[in-house]
Amino acid sequence: MQASRLPFLITPLLAMIASACVAYAQDVELPEIVVPNAYAPTQTPSAGAATFQPTVTLEARLTEESDPLNGGLIWRIFDTQTGPDGKLPLIVTTQGGTAQVQLFPGDYFIHTTFGRASASSRLTVGTEPLIETVVLNAGGLRLGATLPDGSPVRDGKLVFDIYESEITAADGERRMILPGVPPRQIVRLPEGTYHIVSRYGDINAEIRADLHVQAGKTTDAAIEHRAALVTLNLVREANGFPLPDTAWSVLDSSTGGIIREDIGAYPSMILAAGEYTAVAKHRDRLFQEEFAVAPGRDMTVRLRTDENEVDPNASQDLN
Repeated sequence: MQASRLPFLITPLLAMIASACVAYAQDVELPEIVVPNAYAPTQTPSAGAATFQPTVTLEARLTEESDPLNGGLIWRIFDTQTGPDGKLPLIVTTQGGTAQVQLFPGDYFIHTTFGRASASSRLTVGTEPLIETVVLNAGGLRLGATLPDGSPVRDGKLVFDIYESEITAADGERRMILPGVPPRQIVRLPEGTYHIVSRYGDINAEIRADLHVQAGKTTDAAIEHRAALVTLNLVREANGFPLPDTAWSVLDSSTGGIIREDIGAYPSMILAAGEYTAVAKHRDRLFQEEFAVAPGRDMTVRLRTDENEVDPNASQDLN
């Protein structure tokens, strides 16, 4: 490649690198694509080129002032000229923290990923060893949740979806960046504002918030959920055992719509604070009870066969 043409090709080539590496942009604490610790395809120097390879030290920082990162990085070095397949040939892949590679003198592109943060840059290797520093301008986000009294939620029922903050004009939706993030896991992100959806349980306890990630820092956020765990029983008397083979429907009292159906003696679910109706069907008999969920107040709703029976013909839509 002639030097006079190189500036006009840098932008599209960087775009090609970014496109080629999207699939690798995994968070460092989530399952990662396994790459060798140091993988170097055969690099053949052009005719008349030098046959020695100076050592290139690669280091990455969250900000210009921060210390070099000592782990969680994936480095990929590409040739600047496309191959027969129209793609930039991959020269070296390595992961960890600061890395050292040996390259023949020439021009290269570097793509660096750290979780969901990444950067692309151009590297020129001469005849002397050199140090290449990449500034990622990134930080971390660690999410959790509490109930109104400050007590923690059940971690196994809590997940977070991370979206871009801006709504696209094309479809009116936000682009999802990372789904199903568990609580207290650090997600590496470029500096910016993100839209967070916190889901507690799998029914209707959902909270949304916009959070800002600052480069060089980890943002800790605890989202308050106004919900509680509800367990349903159908009993013959006050202290009786719950009846098995009971079919349940839970209705939102404000809309009348069914939000959960289950079968069993002890069905449990997490519901957002509000008013609901529990309907139990046991054999050919139907029972019904209204109840209210208070934030953070786990409860058991007991329907009694001698008090809560209703006419099945009056609730045919629940049969």
